[in-house]
Amino acid sequence: MHPDEFVLPIFFDEKLSEVKINDSMPGVRTFPLGGYDGIASGIQSSGVNSVLVFGVPAEKDSQGSGAYAADGVVQKAICGIKENSDILVIADLCLCEYTDHGHCGILDKSGWVKNDETLELYAKTAVSQAAAGADIIAPSGMMDGQISAVRTALDDAGFKEIPIMAYSAKFYSAYYGPFRDVACSAPGHGDRAGYQMPCGNRKEAIREIELDTEEGADIIMVKPAGPYLDIVRDAAEMFDLPLAAYQVSGEYAMIKAAARNGWIDEGRAMMESLLGIKRAGADIIITYFAEEAARKLI
Repeated sequence: MHPDEFVLPIFFDEKLSEVKINDSMPGVRTFPLGGYDGIASGIQSSGVNSVLVFGVPAEKDSQGSGAYAADGVVQKAICGIKENSDILVIADLCLCEYTDHGHCGILDKSGWVKNDETLELYAKTAVSQAAAGADIIAPSGMMDGQISAVRTALDDAGFKEIPIMAYSAKFYSAYYGPFRDVACSAPGHGDRAGYQMPCGNRKEAIREIELDTEEGADIIMVKPAGPYLDIVRDAAEMFDLPLAAYQVSGEYAMIKAAARNGWIDEGRAMMESLLGIKRAGADIIITYFAEEAARKLI
């Protein structure tokens, strides 16, 4: 493994005036807007040079309008990081942090996500993120046709050079809980089983990756990583694109909790879990351990 293979997820909350750490994800910081030079230099000092940016807005609405606002929290953070560093910025693209109902798209009267109408908002979000300076756009909502919609929107807006990292095989997982705590993005009602993939369906994962590659994805992703190493291996063998695997919040939190109780050696368990993801075939590992692991490698 090498630090260049790691991507660190980072959070910005426009309501904060100082750094916050949630109990559910010890060591993971949520930043206020500002101080970008210090944030970036601190990350780069570990050897990590890539981040995946998430935002928590001050206000939410049914349309998730903060996601595509030119002055939205993620847009401000992207601009601030790029103006103060050469760190590579990947922009997560979804509506769940911005909707008052917590779903990844806009809803009809019965509470179902309206796929095609949501794609229009994803397209607007992608263009706003690229305009803010994002190096890569990463649609994560698992709407049908999202890669095609985002690619078309970016091309039409003059951002043909911006690559897309597709959350291609994103499973309906129990491992997302701590993230939703930090990002304030848990669904207010229902769940996301209607648009994320069932845990046991290996074939659907491959079909979803195939569709994303056909629609123009430049990088494909499997999420979560650890419980789905068979999918990571399948994807590595079947597709000739860079492959990312996301070691999600629940995977991170379990290692932290077990280590805190003295049940495992945190450093060894961390490196073993990451090495397993690498061994399965991932070229890029998105992990909250990025800085800690990188420091052990340099």
